[in-house]
Amino acid sequence: MGLTSALNTSLNGLSLNETAIDVLSNNIANAGTNAFKSSQVQFSTQLARTLSFGSRPTATNGGTNAKQIGLGATVAAIIPDFSQGSITNTTTPSDLAIQGDGFFIVESQEGNVYTRNGTFRLNSENVLTNSQGLRVQAYGVDDDFNIINTELKGVQIPLGELSIAEATENVVMSGALSPQGEIGTHGTLLETAPLVIDGAGTALTSTATLLSDVRLASDPATQLFTGIPADLELTAVKGGRTLDTKTLAVTATTTVQDYMDFLDQTLGLQSNGVPTDADGIAVGVDLSGGMIRAKGNRGSVNDISVPVGSMVMNGGVVGLDVPRNGEAADGESTFTTFVVFDSLGEALTVRMSAYKEAETTSSTTFRYILESDNNSSGIPGDVDIALGSSTVVFDSVGNVADQPNNSFSIDRNGSAAVSPMVFEVDMSAISGISSSGSNLNLKSQDGSSPGVLTSFVIDEQGVINGVFDNGVIRTLGQVVLARFTNPGGLLQDGGDTFREGVSSGEPLVSTPGTFGAGTIRAGAIELSNTDIGRSLVDLIVASTNYRGNARVIDSTNRLVDELLLLGR
Repeated sequence: MGLTSALNTSLNGLSLNETAIDVLSNNIANAGTNAFKSSQVQFSTQLARTLSFGSRPTATNGGTNAKQIGLGATVAAIIPDFSQGSITNTTTPSDLAIQGDGFFIVESQEGNVYTRNGTFRLNSENVLTNSQGLRVQAYGVDDDFNIINTELKGVQIPLGELSIAEATENVVMSGALSPQGEIGTHGTLLETAPLVIDGAGTALTSTATLLSDVRLASDPATQLFTGIPADLELTAVKGGRTLDTKTLAVTATTTVQDYMDFLDQTLGLQSNGVPTDADGIAVGVDLSGGMIRAKGNRGSVNDISVPVGSMVMNGGVVGLDVPRNGEAADGESTFTTFVVFDSLGEALTVRMSAYKEAETTSSTTFRYILESDNNSSGIPGDVDIALGSSTVVFDSVGNVADQPNNSFSIDRNGSAAVSPMVFEVDMSAISGISSSGSNLNLKSQDGSSPGVLTSFVIDEQGVINGVFDNGVIRTLGQVVLARFTNPGGLLQDGGDTFREGVSSGEPLVSTPGTFGAGTIRAGAIELSNTDIGRSLVDLIVASTNYRGNARVIDSTNRLVDELLLLGR
């Protein structure tokens, strides 16, 4: 009985050490496998054969211990080691390493599986996949590039295919506005000669009069606007700058008011919130004393003029001159031109002028005016270039003390872009001190022309940021991680992936860096956590144990042979 038991026990020992050597050889074979997790075998003693239960101490005997002979060992567990492997950098932005706890989620045909190996690549559809072609699961984004954290989906990074533009929302100006110049007191006044509406010399008194009836009082027999219908073209000048030519479609129903609106819009006259000059004439175009007159804004850079010959219809010059009456616009002033972008990335030119409007013992106020030839309301005949005006107030040391309403808009109804395009102007970087006059410059604006996705980066929280060639950065998704309360209970699925096991628990999905999940390092991979040195030592121990068990079998066999010899 004893020799047979020894044979069986040693045979069991051979089997156990074979298992240990199998596990160790697998660890060593995968020492170069990215994110491989090594395992170790744990043994436990099997049920022992009891020869005696022992006895209690008595008055004459100290008692005896139990007598038991073990029946060998068994494999108690094969425990995977999910400790952190070393992380090494790569040159591929799609390579990801987890620093801490968690698994990447990839989608297989049978459902989601989990992996620590972040060697990912974009496939032919620009979808992020692992080496087996399984799609990496992440949170997607909506049409405005906001993360949708309610469902998981494949990550698509359409390099060279996705194009976006950024509408300007914020404009920051710089420069200096000199407090030493003169205060603007008046704008330029343009005024036609007296006008009549018929050959009898009846004075023009109503803006509802048909434009075709208008004549000069000095020549009442000659109509100024003939050959109707026709396009009236006007090329005005402002601050010495030639403005874009604007067109009014003149028909049999076009009135004097239509012409006045056209003149007002072409000149970009800003009247809202602007103080009236001492002569009592408000900024804008009106009819007074049979004459059409246009009053401009203050500031020398806003000096308006309609040069002789600048009004053309049917290929000929319209004989309605609008000369200046009085002095040109005055006041310390400056202007600049800059570009902003609408939602389609189209460049829009904006002109900004500023003039000194008021001064007290403790502050200086400048009014700035914005206009754009790209302003388009979509209304036939509307050519208004005026965007609005506001003020900036400097304190006694030249710092901006107040900048009230600084929101402006450009109508884009004549295009497919979002309309109106609203943006804010920040004047806080402008100085109220200057010894060399005033100047304005564009410091920055946050819009951009159309751009194509050229690269991407993934941050520690797993957010995928797409970089476009116009400098815009947009969120394309967010890689998530799954944690398990007992990762040792996961089932290896081959190809560096794991499945849920009955003892692993449910996956706890979260974004990197939250709820105990590790963070992500992009452009890096996690190496195998196999300890080669220890594995070789363990292999020597297991081999020695194996040889020891084999020697027991050999010795037991010799004893059996001796017993057989006794029977001869």
